Parts: sequence; structure tokens; C-alpha cells
Amino acid sequence: MPFIWPALLITLAVIVFPWVFTGWMSLQNWQVGAERSFIGLANYARLFSDERFFEATGRTLLYTFLSVLLPLIFGTIAALVFHEEFPLRGFLRGIVVMPMMATPVAIALVWTMMFHPQLGILNYLLSLLGIPPQLWVFDPGTVIPSLVLVETWQWTPLVMLVVLGGLASLPSEPYESALIDGATWFQRLRFITLPMIVPFLVVAAFLRGVDALKSFDIIFAITQGGPGTASETINIYLYLQAFSFNDMGYGSAIAVIFMVLVVALTLILLWLRGCTGWREAQG
Repeated sequence: MPFIWPALLITLAVIVFPWVFTGWMSLQNWQVGAERSFIGLANYARLFSDERFFEATGRTLLYTFLSVLLPLIFGTIAALVFHEEFPLRGFLRGIVVMPMMATPVAIALVWTMMFHPQLGILNYLLSLLGIPPQLWVFDPGTVIPSLVLVETWQWTPLVMLVVLGGLASLPSEPYESALIDGATWFQRLRFITLPMIVPFLVVAAFLRGVDALKSFDIIFAITQGGPGTASETINIYLYLQAFSFNDMGYGSAIAVIFMVLVVALTLILLWLRGCTGWREAQG
């Protein structure tokens, strides 16, 4: 029993105390440099009339949905490709995984240059196809899809690795029976492979969903929430409230609501994982 106390104290200090302190701050009128006062749930009531907060919530959900869906699609396709035997497979797989290893700020700097309307390579490539140049992250209408493009490029390899692990664990008997019955490659994919890797896809969606929901560094480094507020997610908004507008109490209230949103999404994804029969698949 005494050996548990150090781990318990560390957990309380690192995880529990910051959230308890954040919850306490959310009940205060705390402007940096001014006297602090207790105001109860006033900061939370303020959220219901804050149109900018609701807009940021909508952008966060859209950004999260796209940042999960696209890596799932492309990661699954990449896993199916790299699951097959062909020359230089290991080398090419290592190249594909490299974006996942880069630091977010470095990625943001590189993609910011690529997104440049006049000097960026993306518009140059579009010009080769006869497509007019785009404003990318400098246009409110395309900034979210552009940021999702960066997210997809970086995290598709993660989905690929998860799905590759699932493909490697699949039994060979169903495929042998399908070949005897004359099933085509597409039929084996549709009726055997995809249903059997669903639990692994749910795990990949869980990892990506939680990570995309709390994404901050890539968005802030590339757009700082702009142009205007077009890419302002909840994370960016609470950061601006707390550290740019110096309203620590209101920023803490947003952080608490954001934590509830993350927990809710996590519970939904865990429920979905249970519905896929993960335990049976593992057994």
C-alpha cells in the first residue's frame, strides 16, 4: 500500500489539481492585473449569449469531423496498398510515415510557405493543371479545408499503421474459402477485409478524434485563428480570452466546457468501439 502513494500524489498534482484549479478560476471574475472576485456561474451564463463561442464550437466540430474522416479513408487505402508484397515496400512505408514524426511548428512553417498565393508551390501545381490560383488559408471560405489538408497529410500515416496492424492479424481461412468459391479481389475486400478491420478503424478514429478536437499548434502557427475568426476553434478562442484579452475567468469557463466536450466525444467513441465487437475480434 505505501508504494501507491507516490504515484497517487503525482497523479493528483499533474492531472487532478490543474482541472480543479481551472474549475475554481471559472467561477471568478479574474482580469489579469485587477482584483479577483467570486461570481459563481456568471461566466458559464455568458457563454450562452456569446455568438463567437458557438461559431468556434461549430468550426471545431467541422474541423474534427474532416480531420478524422479523411485520414481514415486515405490511411485505409495506404494500409491496403502496403499490406501487399512489392519491391521497396519497407522503404516506401518509412517515407510515408515521416510526416508523423515532424514537429507541428516545423510543419506549420513549411505549409505556410506552400500556401502562399503568389510564391507557394501548391498554386504552381494548380497552374500546371490549368486551375486558377487559390488563396488557401488567406480566404475565410477555404481556410478550414486547407488546415484539414495539413492535418490529413500529417496523420494519415497513423491510421495506416493501425490498420496495417489489423490486416496483419486477420486469419487466412476466410480468404482461402473465398478463393475456392471464386470471389474476386473486390468481393474479398468488401465482405471479408473491411468488416474484420472495423474495430481497428474505430480505434484509429478514437485516436484521431481526440487529437483533432484539441488541435491548437498547427492552427495557431499557420493562421492564429484568422483570417478574421474564420479558423478560430474553441482552443484558439479560449487561448485568446485568457492570454490576449487577459480574462482568465472566462477563459477557464471555456476550458471546462471544452473538457466536457472532449469527454463526451471520448465516451461516444468508446461506445462505438464496444459496438464493433472489439473483444470478440481480439479473442
